[in-house]
Amino acid sequence: MTKVKTPQEVTIVAFLCNWCSYAGADLAGVSRLQYPANVRVIRVPCSGRVDPLYIVKALQEGADGVLVSGCHPGDCHYLSGNLFARRKFAMLKEFLVYLGIEPQRVQFSWGSASEGGRFASLIEKVVGDVAKLKTSRKLVREEA
Repeated sequence: MTKVKTPQEVTIVAFLCNWCSYAGADLAGVSRLQYPANVRVIRVPCSGRVDPLYIVKALQEGADGVLVSGCHPGDCHYLSGNLFARRKFAMLKEFLVYLGIEPQRVQFSWGSASEGGRFASLIEKVVGDVAKLKTSRKLVREEA
């Protein structure tokens, strides 16, 4: 039986670019900005290095939603990694629709190291968006 989870029950996996988004998350923490604690951060060298299968695996392992956040266009430490990521995740969203999974479960954003407040509000938005969806068990493996 599926139900709607409260924002406190939702689990979000966040793949954050080391150079911008992770630094923005760090700034939010250092600035003592409040945002939901049910986000599991995975630090990656570049958002372009996040394989779409990592996102599918996170959903399969029980995450309610996934956030991928990278540098703003033109500011990528690796020049165009974030642009590659944008293309990959546009295709992934279409694939998720094909699988019958709500595309709102996977969100992509840009953020810089100086945007700690923006990061905190982004996390609140993602948690709120995912909490509105019913619990999805489509990719989760059932224990035998």
